[in-house]
Amino acid sequence: MKGTDFDQRVYAMVGQIPHGYLSTYGQVADRIGAYGCARQVGWALRRLSLPTLIPWQRVVNAQGRISMSLSREGTDWMQRDLLIAEGIPVDLEGRLPLKRFLWSPDERQISQMNQLLRAL
Repeated sequence: MKGTDFDQRVYAMVGQIPHGYLSTYGQVADRIGAYGCARQVGWALRRLSLPTLIPWQRVVNAQGRISMSLSREGTDWMQRDLLIAEGIPVDLEGRLPLKRFLWSPDERQISQMNQLLRAL
C-alpha cells in the first residue's frame, strides 16, 4: 500500500480496530504518537483507494458523528452504510452512539499495536 510513513502508521492502527467498534481521528493520532494530528489522520484515510481492506469506516469525529461533506464525494454515505452493516446505528445526520461502540484496547492489544508500529 502506498503512502507516507505517517499514512502507513495510520493504516496499521486503523487496521486493528475490531469489527463493530469505533475510534476517533484523535484517538488514532494519539495511538500512533502524533498527538494533535486528528485532521491529518482524516486526510490519510481519505487518500486510501477504495475498495480497501483498511476499515476506514470505523473512524469518526470526536462528537460521535460521521464528518458529512460534499467534498467527500459520497464516501460519507458509504461510511454510514458500512457502519450500519456492522451493527452500529447511524442516523441521517451521521450521529452514532460513540460511547457504546468506542474501542478501548487492553494492555495486550496496545503492546501488539506498538510492536506493529515499530516494525514500520
